[in-house]
Amino acid sequence: MTRRVVVTGMGVVSPIGNTVDEMWKSIEENKCGIDFITHFNTDEYKVKLAAEVKNLNTDEYFAARDLKFNDRFTQFARIAAKQAMTDSRLDLEAIDNTRFGVLIASGIGGIETIESCKEAMSDRGPGRVSPYFIPMSLINLAAGQVAIDHKAKGYCSAVVTACAAATNAIGEAFHRVRDGYEDLMLAGGSEASITPLGVAGFQSMRALHMGDDKNRASIPFDKERSGFVMGEGAGVLLLEEYEHAVKRNAKIYAEVVGYGASCDAHHITAPESSGAIAALAMSKAIEDAGIAKEDIQYVNAHGTSTPLNDSTESNALNVAFGEHTPNVLVSSTKSNTGHLLGASGAIEAIICVKAVENDLVPCTINSKEKEEACNVNVVLNKNVHKELNYVMSNSLGFGGHNASIILKKTGK
Repeated sequence: MTRRVVVTGMGVVSPIGNTVDEMWKSIEENKCGIDFITHFNTDEYKVKLAAEVKNLNTDEYFAARDLKFNDRFTQFARIAAKQAMTDSRLDLEAIDNTRFGVLIASGIGGIETIESCKEAMSDRGPGRVSPYFIPMSLINLAAGQVAIDHKAKGYCSAVVTACAAATNAIGEAFHRVRDGYEDLMLAGGSEASITPLGVAGFQSMRALHMGDDKNRASIPFDKERSGFVMGEGAGVLLLEEYEHAVKRNAKIYAEVVGYGASCDAHHITAPESSGAIAALAMSKAIEDAGIAKEDIQYVNAHGTSTPLNDSTESNALNVAFGEHTPNVLVSSTKSNTGHLLGASGAIEAIICVKAVENDLVPCTINSKEKEEACNVNVVLNKNVHKELNYVMSNSLGFGGHNASIILKKTGK
């Protein structure tokens, strides 16, 4: 018999709030976290907008040395994990820490460190490269640092599947707890790629929106969408075996019940346009949950605001849900947060938990006219109050990676 897995703690650093409560309040109020880039001078760039983390007080979480020797993406991951642990009220002295694991994803990792160390070498020679360069830039070091912070001595790893990474991390962590390998897993993703090289690379791919109206920049499923807006931040959830959580009288936010993944095996960046293989990930998640497709009421779509992604994902939803598709409410909260790349699935999973907890479907903000090719039931500009029992979160990544997870209201 497989074990039940529940969410008992959450933490967030995001463009629309640096705690879960702040972020959810911004979702309820339809706030947009996109603005002009401040991290570096964009005079030579066509891209001017991003969704930066704002007003983050790192002094609450770190000593100065920790800040100096952790890349920004690792800082975000550690902060979100610390919040999740505080939220969970887990007594680390009362658990078997060899059954406590960490799975933190990222798409790009320590790119800020890579850029600064390359600059130091170019300007002053190889002897001036920091001895911390390698551990600061490695993607797995976010998970490693989180494990050190909380003495988690079970499975510890990192998922690197581009923009599907955090959803894969949560799904794989869910399976590890469900199947008995761990009792607790900190799972999520972190990204900090609003850097000169990060933005230049995506700009050269013509993947980013290049306008200067922040309220018409990230507009998933809209007829005028023209590219995604880069975001940054982290989301971490504590996944816990149900009986373990009940025994310690933990607050249970929601239950994770299904996970599916697939690969288009089609193109390094473009999704397979029929959506059939992305639909396979959704169908696998539904099968894994042991429910019918008709049970899904809301999907938090990957919805990046790029022409190809949104139409492809719409096709995938139609393939996965068939005649039930018009009954499934769909939105993309990337209209609020921008696209956090490898961290997006974690932020969106937390939004889904809050949606189930509050019976509220977040809308896609700043929309004018839905693209006809996006023939799904997109919730536009106004949140919908509706009892939610089962919700799905989708993530699609470069390389053809597709991942879907399903969350369930506690007690349903």
